[in-house]
Amino acid sequence: MTTLAFTRTGTPSAATGYLGGTVTVLIWASWILATRHSAATPLGTIDIGLIRYGVPAIVLAPVWWRIGPLPKGVPLHLLLLMVAGSGALFFQLTTYAIHQTPAASAGILLGGSMPLAAALIGVLIFKERPDRSRWLGLAAILAGVAILLYSSLSSAGIPWTSFILLPSAALLWASYTHAFKRSGLTAVEAGAVIAFWSALIHIGLALIYGSTLAITPANEIALQVLSQGILSGLTATVAYGTAVRVLGGTQAAAFTAITPVLATLGGGILLGEQIGAFEIGAAVITGLGVALSTGLFAARR
Repeated sequence: MTTLAFTRTGTPSAATGYLGGTVTVLIWASWILATRHSAATPLGTIDIGLIRYGVPAIVLAPVWWRIGPLPKGVPLHLLLLMVAGSGALFFQLTTYAIHQTPAASAGILLGGSMPLAAALIGVLIFKERPDRSRWLGLAAILAGVAILLYSSLSSAGIPWTSFILLPSAALLWASYTHAFKRSGLTAVEAGAVIAFWSALIHIGLALIYGSTLAITPANEIALQVLSQGILSGLTATVAYGTAVRVLGGTQAAAFTAITPVLATLGGGILLGEQIGAFEIGAAVITGLGVALSTGLFAARR
């Protein structure tokens, strides 16, 4: 087992990064479904945010206590990008949009846009030079979103705000990915700092706007604690950070290619959402496009 996860020097191997990416995308798909389900409960976005960041903030308290909420040597602008990109702002945008958007469409708009945004940041800011397969992938992602947009306009099933909020959240996440890669923090340290500040922000929001946790059934809270707090807030954050550290931001983002497909299937099987040819086609095209645009196939060659 040791030889699978680490090299002889003790550095995590590529297998560890692939494992982290796989775990992340599986949790993300379940997170979209759990967040979509929460729309039918008394829980509001602030309540879910308290759970999402409160659990990891408590579990990782020894870490943020040791390094401090503002770790030395980490530029403030990187910390701001990390907290905004995967913390409170990102969460509020995505949760609000997912509550109004079918899981299949949310998976495409968010999961498909994430690696697209990461690739664009790499090209525009860090001067990466995509090959032909990546450009084809970007075109496929745009085609998948266009198919979904056409379906939405014909059925009025997706609010126009979702086409703004979810891609914007994906841009935030891509910014977090690049900022974390350059912060020098470990996956656990970054997760601890993000959870600390995001939990504080949600406590402040709860004091201002109130909370419905007290009137929510215990079984619904338990579901969100498992999905939002333990799996998404703690496990996926560390797993994704590990993938970014080992594989790099662009390669790690390639794993979100699976998210649209899983969210589409899960929405139909678990939530009873209608899945038609447009949703299935958009999910498959977007998934393939993400894999191409992030260079997954090119890296294997």
